[in-house]
Amino acid sequence: MKTVIRAFFRTLRTVLGPFMLLKERLTQPTGMQRESAAQATVDLQCQSLALYQFSTCPFCIKVRQEMRRLSLSIEKRDAQHDSANRDALLQGSGATKVPCLKITDSQGQTQWLQDSNAIMAYLRAHFGTTSA
Repeated sequence: MKTVIRAFFRTLRTVLGPFMLLKERLTQPTGMQRESAAQATVDLQCQSLALYQFSTCPFCIKVRQEMRRLSLSIEKRDAQHDSANRDALLQGSGATKVPCLKITDSQGQTQWLQDSNAIMAYLRAHFGTTSA
């Protein structure tokens, strides 16, 4: 029974995935405008962040849209097809749940933030406004 359920969801992702990616591309939000010095500072801060994600995960799409809205250049790491990224996610966060934001502070300490709403709240608090 477990195999049948997995096959069903795999088929569902295969069929719906391209439509979800098309919707994401067609509904891209306009990025926040900052002065060039402020944007350079934000880009520098984003170098300590990495988003582990699956391309067709609806929660990952939601986080990527927020990243676009806030004009953030955060590295995106595919944890679905890249086994090295999946292993790093599992080792760091203890699970392969996506989206997951890896935050490395100036002392080299790493924090793993899971849950799309928590990630979006973190991004808004550090890089933007609290409005949606």
